[in-house]
Amino acid sequence: MIPAHAQASSTATRTPNTIKGLLLLAWACCLVLAPGLAAQKKTKPKKEEITQVLQLPKELPSAVTGETRRLTFHVTPLSSRGLLSAQVRDALKALTRETGGDPVLKIRAFVAGSGDLRRVRDLVSETFTERHLPLPVLSLIQSGGLPLEGAQVVLEAIVAGKKEVSPQGLVFLSAPVAASENPLDPVAPLVAQSLGRLKRTIQTAGSESSDVLRVTCFLSSLENLAATRKLVEAEYPRAALNYVQTQRLPTHALAACEAVARLRRDTGKRVSFQPEEGEPLAALVAAQHVVLTGTQVSYGYQEANSRLAFERLQKVLEAAGVSGRDVAFAHYYPLADLLAAQVRKLRTEFFAASAGSLVLFEGLPGMDAGFAVDVVAVKD
Repeated sequence: MIPAHAQASSTATRTPNTIKGLLLLAWACCLVLAPGLAAQKKTKPKKEEITQVLQLPKELPSAVTGETRRLTFHVTPLSSRGLLSAQVRDALKALTRETGGDPVLKIRAFVAGSGDLRRVRDLVSETFTERHLPLPVLSLIQSGGLPLEGAQVVLEAIVAGKKEVSPQGLVFLSAPVAASENPLDPVAPLVAQSLGRLKRTIQTAGSESSDVLRVTCFLSSLENLAATRKLVEAEYPRAALNYVQTQRLPTHALAACEAVARLRRDTGKRVSFQPEEGEPLAALVAAQHVVLTGTQVSYGYQEANSRLAFERLQKVLEAAGVSGRDVAFAHYYPLADLLAAQVRKLRTEFFAASAGSLVLFEGLPGMDAGFAVDVVAVKD
């Protein structure tokens, strides 16, 4: 049996050793854990990655209203730089420079080549949204070619200017068609015929060549365009000019030049028409305002499909405060003769009194598109 003083001595001896062991163990643990703790302090929690959400382009309006007397007309310069998207951006920049930031009410885009036409719509929406500008209506047509190698797009624009430039109003002139059965026939003589008829209509309406604001010549071929340019520029040197090949492989030679001019006289009516051989070739618009629409496309090739396009356009006009009876001028863009015949039949039912241009084109947005139509309607 161990004496009590021996037990006390043994306990007293072990206590410092035990404490020292525990301290060593704790120190060793600190050495092991310290790097991990330091790493935790140095390593900041990762921020949650932010997923960028791309904004869809805003839908362009179907119709806009503008003051007739302040409207100006523009054609963007052609460019062969880059692909379709780059050329559209360049054209929109050029349009902004030319108009000085005045509101663009309508754009009519002729696109050549195999680019996706819908990309033009997206870029117009994106560009105007980024610049915090009102969105324009858009007419989008695929053409057979443009008068510059590599050029894929040209824009025609109607802009709301700051000043009155047409105090009496505007004259919208149909494109008189001059055609030849042989698609290889030279175009310049046909241009001369179309321009001759156009000039007579302008004079009958009471306007002059110097009043013409824009001329667009639709051609079956751009070969020897210099001869065509010479004819047009000699007659209308102050106008914005545009030349568009309608189809890549036309079935006949064709030239059709349409125009917009200042109205010179007081007609006493908000709209009147200048007929020739029973068909109105010019709309004399003295109304205070006009409603401009983008293209309404017919999908399908039956008359019922074409009728639906006209009915949809009627609803667009009604939403803008006008009706089919107020339509002064219409552009028709059929893709085949059969569809052109349907348009001629239906337009007398929906827009009986209107003037307009009807020329076959290469294509439209949509695989089964048959024709498109846009209009100018009068509004007080």
